[in-house]
Amino acid sequence: MAFDKSELLTHCARHGRVARVVISKVQGSAPREPGAAMLVWHDGQTGTIGGGALEYDAARAARAALVSGQDSQSHHALGPDLGQCCGGAVQLWTEVFDHARATALADDVVVRGNGPMPAALRRSLDRWRAGLEPPRTLLCDGWLAEPAPTPTRHLWVWGAGHVGRALVQVMAPLPAFHITWVDVSADKFPPDPQPQIDRLIAQDPSSLVRFAPAEAQHLIVTHSHSIDLALCHALLGHGFGFAGLIGSATKWARFRKRLAALGHDAHAIGRIQCPIGTPAHGKHPFAIAIGVANGLLGLQHHSDQRLESIA
Repeated sequence: MAFDKSELLTHCARHGRVARVVISKVQGSAPREPGAAMLVWHDGQTGTIGGGALEYDAARAARAALVSGQDSQSHHALGPDLGQCCGGAVQLWTEVFDHARATALADDVVVRGNGPMPAALRRSLDRWRAGLEPPRTLLCDGWLAEPAPTPTRHLWVWGAGHVGRALVQVMAPLPAFHITWVDVSADKFPPDPQPQIDRLIAQDPSSLVRFAPAEAQHLIVTHSHSIDLALCHALLGHGFGFAGLIGSATKWARFRKRLAALGHDAHAIGRIQCPIGTPAHGKHPFAIAIGVANGLLGLQHHSDQRLESIA
């Protein structure tokens, strides 16, 4: 897991003071892993540390911390203390942030503690920054280090209609994905800002394909078959890691013929997945989005990525 500074800043701007609760250490069986976190404000919360009773008690304590302004650490034996069946124990680190304190946080690795930094933690930070080991949430002698999210997969969503909105809503919380969202006008997008998503506007969306990384993954769900076809044509000329097109078998049969007439061979055309989603789940936008998300999470990084599980 990672420390999402942009999300914290967004909620501080909306709600004033926000308490962040993170699992800093796990012993034995627990509902979530170190780094799992939630944000709590006076009348709401987002994220989860799991565990039902654990999360309920932690949220209640976080709201008390918002009143006192005091950070805290706490240890919870899940069975004896909370009556949970996991049998393990977790340590929670609760901090109260306002916008100024959140702004002052580092952008790569968030490290905090009292007194001299432990030598073991300093060595780990050096190894993380040198790329010698993957960053992780680490509690060391009263110090806590958490890496910032580092998206490794570029996802381009073409279209901001019902299915496009559902896709983005499902995929945006996943830290591995950097999302670029494209449509023909600003009023196509939902009004709420989403700072972790790049929104692009173009009357001819296919003109933006050249800016996508060659290994990017693409979901084509626009309102227009002509735009969809232009995007398929542009992507076949540009290259992609994965490309999925919403549509029926009839639509895809017609597109294959038109793409062939534009000079693309059958193997290249076959790399585009159509339809997308899990047909057994139905055509509701969120049913489609859940099927697509399941397939994308299972993709391997290679040159001929396909969502075999949702074809």
